[in-house]
Amino acid sequence: MYDIIIIGAGPAGMTASIYAKRSNKNVLVFEASSPGGQIINALKIDNYPASPGISGYEYATNLYNQTVSLGVEFKFEKVDNIVNHEDYKEVITSKNSYKCKSIIIATGSKNRLLDIPLEKEFVGKGVSYCATCDGTFFKGQDVCVVGGVNSAIESALYLSSLASKVYLIHKNSDFKADESLINELKNKDNIEYVLNSKVVKINGNDKLESITVMNDDGKEYDINISGLFISVGRSPQNDFIKNLIDVDEYGYVKSKEDCHTNIDGIFVAGDNRTKELRQLVTACSDGAIAATEAIKYVNNKK
Repeated sequence: MYDIIIIGAGPAGMTASIYAKRSNKNVLVFEASSPGGQIINALKIDNYPASPGISGYEYATNLYNQTVSLGVEFKFEKVDNIVNHEDYKEVITSKNSYKCKSIIIATGSKNRLLDIPLEKEFVGKGVSYCATCDGTFFKGQDVCVVGGVNSAIESALYLSSLASKVYLIHKNSDFKADESLINELKNKDNIEYVLNSKVVKINGNDKLESITVMNDDGKEYDINISGLFISVGRSPQNDFIKNLIDVDEYGYVKSKEDCHTNIDGIFVAGDNRTKELRQLVTACSDGAIAATEAIKYVNNKK
């Protein structure tokens, strides 16, 4: 039986594993895909203390290597369910089931979809959710970024150095992004703003050829592009625990700053919980807090 099982190997989950392992706990971390979570898609990180300019991939790799060097155990399995038994917890994955004394849920968030026809079908055929991952495939071509938050602006800026032209489509008239990023936009002459508008249709046969855009007046028109990069926010990955853990109307786990959930011995850390600020630094903070609370819980059980 494990002392603490951590679900998710993003910054919150891996930080939690460091704290738990350094307290001499038997720790297991589950990850469904690759360590690092969404931070691996960041071209560079400028707001994390003492690491200006580090890429998201490099940061995630360093963090993973640190956890492995401590002896943290990883299993790359998708968690399907959690069962809260009277004397222990059970984590059920696609391959097996595992017993533990305490659980930290650090599953983070996933890309939010536009929910328009052909969006899913055209992923990898012109539709992408990661500019730094797929931008090089569109060198010298016309592309579009949808969104108005930091991630969308960062994507547009990155793509402007690769693509011939970047259309930046946003449903509002103002961007909800850092002023420094907005100022960078002003220095780019190949980024065209398409404001108060939304994408309503994807057009193409075997691959993306154009999109249909509708403005606030209801007027529709087509824009010919090769790549559509969607960056309209994220949603929590908590579907597998909704029958056990209390979540809010948006699906985020209800939790205060102590990272407790409504179930004794189950904690939450990172972007999948209710909080005001979702940043790398707050994810790491959550991981430290959740691990500290889980350690207290395990020690008291003994």
